[in-house]
Amino acid sequence: MDFSIRAATVEDCKDIARMIMVSRYLEQDGFSKNPFFHAIIAEVPEQHKSKEGHTKIGYALYFYSYSTWSGRSVYMEDLYVMPEFRGKGIGKALMSKVAQLCVAAGCKQLKFNVLDKNYSAVDFYQRQGCVNITTTIGYHCMRCEGEELQNLAQH
Repeated sequence: MDFSIRAATVEDCKDIARMIMVSRYLEQDGFSKNPFFHAIIAEVPEQHKSKEGHTKIGYALYFYSYSTWSGRSVYMEDLYVMPEFRGKGIGKALMSKVAQLCVAAGCKQLKFNVLDKNYSAVDFYQRQGCVNITTTIGYHCMRCEGEELQNLAQH
């Protein structure tokens, strides 16, 4: 299948929001002077558009982070391809591009989370050479949000 991978622009926010269902702060957080994230887009030519008429059919959203154990890293928040375009190498191409950007920036790791019940995604990532550090290192994915975050910030 013919497709291209390119850096996302502010004009892509509507399409990214369509795929992730959240857009409230997308433009501000990703395309301002000091962006909190970066994104790339998978796009097909007009003749391969989706059933709904979309040519932007996938994306990866990532940001740079730092590990005190290994130095520079990239955290991939999302990797998404519309269901009708899966199995055509688009997800692998998106992930490969994020890996290229990671290596070009001198990063040592590409990190991300995947739901344990998303078996097809776990299999996909393992086929790319990724390792489940939950079982090998024993990390637990933790977060603090909402009222608990507000309470923590006051101490």
